[in-house]
Amino acid sequence: MEKIAYPQGILQYIPFFYVIWSDDLVSASETNVVQNAIQKDDSLNKDEKEQLKSWLHTDNPPAENVFKNWKYVISSSNVKLIESVNYPLATFSQKVASAHLVSYPFNNHLKDIEINLGIQPNHYNHLFNVAVEHHGISNLYDSTLIDAILNGDHAETINQFRTILNEPIFNWGIHRNKDAFREIVLKQIKNLALKGYGAMAYPEAYGGTNNMEGYSKIFEQMMYVDGSMAIKFGVQFGLFGGSIQKLGSKEQHDKYLKRAGTAELLGCFAMTETGHGSNVRGIKTTATYDNKTDSIVMHTPGKNDNKEYIGNALHSKIASVFAQLIVNGKNEGVHAILVPLRDDKHKILPGITIEDNGYKLGLNGVDNGKIWFNQVQVPRANLLNNFGTITENGTYYSEIKNPNKRFFTMLGTLVGGRICVARAGLGGAKMGLAIAIKHALKRRQFNDNKKIQEDLLMDYPTHQLRLIPLVASAYIYHITLDKMMSVYCDETQPDKRKVETQVAGLKSVITWYANNTLQECREACGGKGYLIENRIADLKGDVDIFTTFEGDNNVLLQLAAKGVLSDFKAEFNSAGFSSVLKLLSQQLSDKLATVNPLYANKVDKDHLYNPKFHKHAFEYRTRRLTYTLAMRIRDYIKKGVPSYQAFLKVQTHLIALGKAYSIELAYSTFTDFTDTINSQEHKELFQKLATLYALFEIRKDASWYLEQGYIGSSKSKALRQRVERLCTELRPHIHELIDGFGIPEHCLTAPIAN
Repeated sequence: MEKIAYPQGILQYIPFFYVIWSDDLVSASETNVVQNAIQKDDSLNKDEKEQLKSWLHTDNPPAENVFKNWKYVISSSNVKLIESVNYPLATFSQKVASAHLVSYPFNNHLKDIEINLGIQPNHYNHLFNVAVEHHGISNLYDSTLIDAILNGDHAETINQFRTILNEPIFNWGIHRNKDAFREIVLKQIKNLALKGYGAMAYPEAYGGTNNMEGYSKIFEQMMYVDGSMAIKFGVQFGLFGGSIQKLGSKEQHDKYLKRAGTAELLGCFAMTETGHGSNVRGIKTTATYDNKTDSIVMHTPGKNDNKEYIGNALHSKIASVFAQLIVNGKNEGVHAILVPLRDDKHKILPGITIEDNGYKLGLNGVDNGKIWFNQVQVPRANLLNNFGTITENGTYYSEIKNPNKRFFTMLGTLVGGRICVARAGLGGAKMGLAIAIKHALKRRQFNDNKKIQEDLLMDYPTHQLRLIPLVASAYIYHITLDKMMSVYCDETQPDKRKVETQVAGLKSVITWYANNTLQECREACGGKGYLIENRIADLKGDVDIFTTFEGDNNVLLQLAAKGVLSDFKAEFNSAGFSSVLKLLSQQLSDKLATVNPLYANKVDKDHLYNPKFHKHAFEYRTRRLTYTLAMRIRDYIKKGVPSYQAFLKVQTHLIALGKAYSIELAYSTFTDFTDTINSQEHKELFQKLATLYALFEIRKDASWYLEQGYIGSSKSKALRQRVERLCTELRPHIHELIDGFGIPEHCLTAPIAN
């Protein structure tokens, strides 16, 4: 091969051109970036600029001999590639130029190309036949600042809680005897209660700090210790204590709430029934008021009408039982009644039967059980009567006259529990990602040269594509759940119907995400991920149930979709639909107007990375699904199909809308948050996470977008390429992003993470 000599100006660009053509980084937007840099570079003369620009024609790539000569120039320089410097490719190029001629200064125009194209060492360290000084971690971002950004005003509370989790009682261990495990978990939550965390969300008068937002945040931290501890904590203080706080009167607060918060009074939340899991309104347990004795009689009428899967059932002294309240022969709907289960010696009271649910896939430190009631009498005062009461003269009274509104108002007060379940799932996902990625930053495997050190798992594009979008999603969902809890706790917004709709969808999307993430993390760690000691196996078992408790995800997504429809004030009958459809058509038409062949196939970086494109894509999907769903329901009703049956026929459509709405909500919430970040460099990092999340989610639903003509085949391909590129751009910072979760070192006990 005839060696071609290059002037020094061109020489410094050769590593960049070699990377650009070798790694398929040539597109219109990329060539524009390089051309602009060349044009502004005063170190180049006119001929050198023309020569360099001639190598940027995508329809006329450099000849093979030119390409080979570039490789020779690089390899013969004997320059080492150092990945840990701030601009590794620009620095390497400077050294290559200096090695062939005289010392040459660092070129800021090359630095700009490296930044604007997002060229990372793993784009090219496998291309150069030179020694590479691998360094898997960048120091460009500060993980402690990232953690502080995530925790905001609650940073001090969270940091104090993390310190407490370093106490020996919270050490993680392998437990395979459920009874022994349950005793350990019980001691853990009693310990937290004595430190004031059980009552954290309660008013100060009852030992709390009225800090529901902080309470939800510590759920993530508890998942780093053990899922059973987090869930039993939630059952005792969130569900049982929370039902008294939200549904009870001041007298009931005075009698029970402080003792619930200190775990002096252990209780459970008995809503779900064997025969009626998700259909709370249809539960069969009865609570019949008896005028003669001025008491309420609790009864399980049928074989499958028992309370099922009740956490804390084996340890509890009392239960908050949801039942059909019958007063003077009239069913007043579902209400909660406090029912004692055991005496002071922990002996089960007459008329009550409790059975252990036994071993489960996970959460075996939580004592789930079944409960039956056989004509059990409790005082009238045990009715949690904030929204409905039985008066002294034996009549029912509620300020909320509409039974449907009363039912949903009562359930709406318990939305906080749904947020906490999603939060716990997110904590499990973060823990799995931290373990898998820390392992991938140490574990080496394969190489095409036995003389060279094997490659890190994290440097493989497939590994990046498996894990880095999941990290981005964790950040988006963290901020979104923070916002939902903030809105839920806002006393100036008493109507919780909107946030209930939002949380229903987000809980579904996030808990499914958590399960999928943990499966990916397990596989990414190979056989090591299958070992109990490395924590992922237990996390998988614990988080699995989150998809079906506090509401089955498929049911919740339908609730979310119905909430979206109700925003348009749709009355589901043929007469009421005309105005709704007109409104939907108007709101959709301006979105449809932009979907033309040019837009559908626009693939340049500036467009694909633009938040306006992401928001438009998500909003278009939600609007389109809403419109077509409403049309389908109208058509069924026009044919005489009852409203309920019409909804059954469009169930899959409802679920698609629920998911679309939730993803749009999460993205918009996160992008609003990024605007508030003060540190410019960290703001840009969070914006890049948002871009990856958006493109990853759009790409996942590419078939729908293709069907609608919203994107063309070239744009679909570009989306895939951009997701991969963003993963490589974030790869040098993945360690900081994982440490930014703030998982305490004393909780990261998995051997492969250390």
